[in-house]
Amino acid sequence: MSITKPDTKIFPLMPLRDIVIFPHMVAPLVVGRKQSIHALEDAMEKRTEIFLVTQKHSGIDEPDAEGIYRIGTLASVMQLLRLPDGTIKALVEGQRRAEIVSFVPHDRFIQVELRELSEDLVISREMIAYERELRKCFEEYADTNKKIAKEVIKSVQGIEDQRKLVDVICAHLPLRAEEKQQILECKTLHERIEKILETMSREIELAGLEKDINARVKTRMGKAQRNYYLGEKVKEIQSEMGQGEEGLDDIVELEETVKKKKLPSLAKEKITKELKKLKSMPPMSAETTVVRNYIDCILSLPWKKKSRSVIDINKAEVILDEDHYGLKKPKERILEYLAVQAQVKKIKGPILCLVGPPGVGKTSICQSVARALDRKFVRISLGGVRDEAEIRGHRRTYIGAMPGKIIQAMQRASVSNPVFCLDEVDKMSMDFRGDPSSALLEVLDPEQNSAFNDHYLDIDYDLSEVFFITTANNLHGIPVPLQDRMEIIHLSGYTEEEKNRIADGYLIPKQLKENGFKPGEISLTDGAVLEIVRRYTREAGVRDLERNISSICRKIARDRLKKSLNTKKYRLSAQTVVKYLGTPKYRFGLAEEQDRVGLTTGLAWTEVGGELLQIETTLMKGSGKMIITGKLGDVMQESAQAALSYARSRAEILGLAPDFYQKLDIHVHVPEGAIPKDGPSAGITIATSIVSALIRKPVKRQLAMTGEITLRGRVLPIGGLTEKLLAAKRGNITSVLVPKDNERNLADVPAKIKKQLSITLVEHMDEVLEQSIITEEGEILFKDAPINSLYNEITLSEHNTTQ
Repeated sequence: MSITKPDTKIFPLMPLRDIVIFPHMVAPLVVGRKQSIHALEDAMEKRTEIFLVTQKHSGIDEPDAEGIYRIGTLASVMQLLRLPDGTIKALVEGQRRAEIVSFVPHDRFIQVELRELSEDLVISREMIAYERELRKCFEEYADTNKKIAKEVIKSVQGIEDQRKLVDVICAHLPLRAEEKQQILECKTLHERIEKILETMSREIELAGLEKDINARVKTRMGKAQRNYYLGEKVKEIQSEMGQGEEGLDDIVELEETVKKKKLPSLAKEKITKELKKLKSMPPMSAETTVVRNYIDCILSLPWKKKSRSVIDINKAEVILDEDHYGLKKPKERILEYLAVQAQVKKIKGPILCLVGPPGVGKTSICQSVARALDRKFVRISLGGVRDEAEIRGHRRTYIGAMPGKIIQAMQRASVSNPVFCLDEVDKMSMDFRGDPSSALLEVLDPEQNSAFNDHYLDIDYDLSEVFFITTANNLHGIPVPLQDRMEIIHLSGYTEEEKNRIADGYLIPKQLKENGFKPGEISLTDGAVLEIVRRYTREAGVRDLERNISSICRKIARDRLKKSLNTKKYRLSAQTVVKYLGTPKYRFGLAEEQDRVGLTTGLAWTEVGGELLQIETTLMKGSGKMIITGKLGDVMQESAQAALSYARSRAEILGLAPDFYQKLDIHVHVPEGAIPKDGPSAGITIATSIVSALIRKPVKRQLAMTGEITLRGRVLPIGGLTEKLLAAKRGNITSVLVPKDNERNLADVPAKIKKQLSITLVEHMDEVLEQSIITEEGEILFKDAPINSLYNEITLSEHNTTQ
């Protein structure tokens, strides 16, 4: 083959990106660059050919002479179409190879002087052998590469010209632009054929390797492919049935969640079984919902997730003091627990029971404990709960079954060591559905709650790291076994002084803010707060006090707006409180103004704190009847009977006729008859009132007493001592008689109260009468007479008769 040197000609040049045009190759081109568009337009106008050459770097918009290859293809423009966005779509056909001789300056496009690269067709045995090998290799390559159409293979088989054959095969090889450019630049046909054969052999070998690799991978993935195929088939069947693919997607999501979730081995085993069961169920069945809810319940529980907190005793003490005034004993116990926990890594969760009247801060102190511990806080109210399933949950066999309140609260907490408040634990009741207080025995037992079994979960859940705090107004409603599992801390009502401080430091600023007042615009004197506490509230806590302060703020707000007194400041005294709160609601219980016969002051405990209890006795001629009025309960009526029996047994030493009771009717009355009263602690008060009426001696008006009486005159201990002493102090009582056995309870009474009261410990009713009955100077209350001689004579005579 010999190359002849043709004459050079000038043609417009269009650079191409990532494509090489060969002779005899038809290709569509989308042209957007202005120089290229002008070059195409010039070629169409002059009906001449255009030189298509590949640029070296496709990212350059306007390549210079160095950025363009020297050899390209002269092509004819077959069709030109202008698109709406300004670009041109051109259909070109390669004609001949050409080489750039020089660049000819032009202001609109690139113009070059070209020399065509022509070659003569030489027929030799070697070229025939090359041609046959080329055709065979292309057919083999076409078999491995499915992208080459059958029409292309047929057209290649029909080409006789070796030069055209080489160019057409080159155009259909999936090579990079650089490799195709190298083939285009080959000087001789022989070089181009060798280059193509080398490239196709390499591609055939790579295709064979890929086939072997795919076969091996297919063998390994046979089982996975089979499962995938079956899964896809199930999806199609469900899709045809209108069930969709959501069910399977949910199951996959659940499986991923189970893998990530840290679960105990028993819970993981249980949930795996339920997942297998769920897979085999139709998505629309009712049982599917039950199983799915059960799995969600297990996954939503905090099995091993805990709150991380650094225990700082000083910080905790500051937080508790900030949130609550007083409450020394519960604060001390909580700080003791924190101190122990700071020293050891893990201790059994303590179970505290805060018992006290409403409004003293039992529930709010639980929140303060959580803040001091830096733990999450959850609370459930047990008031009115009467079904055991509320605590332990329902078994899954029931429709609408759900876990109990304990497990639900743990789900809300999202950690396994929250502070857990069981509010109003004394308000639970029982019926034919079970006893919820018995279900709490396991929850509140540190030895058992590490394996709490909820009926719905049916697997053990660890509650041992939960800090349980229960609250109650009294212990009467809490079963003894449940009390035994808790450390009971009694919260007494606030004193008047404490209420005054709470009002000044917290309640008044809070209500001023809530009602839109600035600090200092409304102020209440200590006397005003005391007036509200005494005559407008009857409570141990401060809720009603806060409501009354809020009422004052609302009335002042209305007055300001009505009279346009936006800058006026209000100061309330004890005398002006009635202007805003109206007539006092309650009579303030004070000591009697005079010493009277048959009138004794007792001390009573109520749910809102202590109260003064006046007991009156009057005598009338009659036949020995005992009349008891004042809406008294059975226990209190029995105390009155015991008091009368004591008085009859002491008749002789008190200077009474032995048969005094046969000629008199005794009427015992407790005022405020609409209020139910019960309990044994008024025993000595009733006895003192009866004796005072019988011997016609007055009782000290500034003395109050409390204690249970026996037939032999012994004084037994009572409860609620702190609240009773607070009531005595409020009522201007100066002396109090307390059972000797209650001496241990005096440690819980505030020191200030003990300092303001004269507290006398008594063991026998005789001591009570000596301390309370007013006698003339030098007069002896008890006469020299055998004690209960009549009783002894009757007892001995009956004994002898029996013998």
